[in-house]
Amino acid sequence: MSSKLSREAKMFLLKAARNSIKSRLFDTLPDIGKIPAELNFKSGCFVTLHLRKRLWGCIGNFREDINIVDNVMDMACQAAFSDPRFGPVSRDEFMMCDVEISVLSPMLPANAEEITVGRDGLYIIRGANGGVLLPQVAKEHYWDRETFLEQTCVKAGLPKDAYKDKETAIFRFEATVFGEDDLYRSEE
Repeated sequence: MSSKLSREAKMFLLKAARNSIKSRLFDTLPDIGKIPAELNFKSGCFVTLHLRKRLWGCIGNFREDINIVDNVMDMACQAAFSDPRFGPVSRDEFMMCDVEISVLSPMLPANAEEITVGRDGLYIIRGANGGVLLPQVAKEHYWDRETFLEQTCVKAGLPKDAYKDKETAIFRFEATVFGEDDLYRSEE
């Protein structure tokens, strides 16, 4: 993953995400134009949709075998139409949605003491249960390290102190996070 994506690359990915959703809503082919050479890498990502500043969908993966543009486009549609917590985005809602993208670094095994709030995202797994929280989630909620670990366990359907169990695997990752709100506001 390139941790220092240019503003142009970020804008391109946001446009690709939005065009992917739009093409599905209006039954057209996505038109994203020429992909910048900077985006010729494979990476996992999450796409988050906000409607009126509230979460309206978030889906992603840690795949390192798919080009970032293709992955963003796929995850954008998954977030818009397949997040089980929300209904599919309507045409009207789509026009009011803000898109946020998290381009992920590879995951690394970690122990609880290595986690840095604001830098790291978490993936906690034990048995068939697994849960992910992106780095920005802990920051947005003003969580400390322990609360972040506990909340990731809860998301995984595990007891909140499951991260202390040697049978529980903890992985950390970093993310380059950007959204339409941030980039378009910086143009003003």
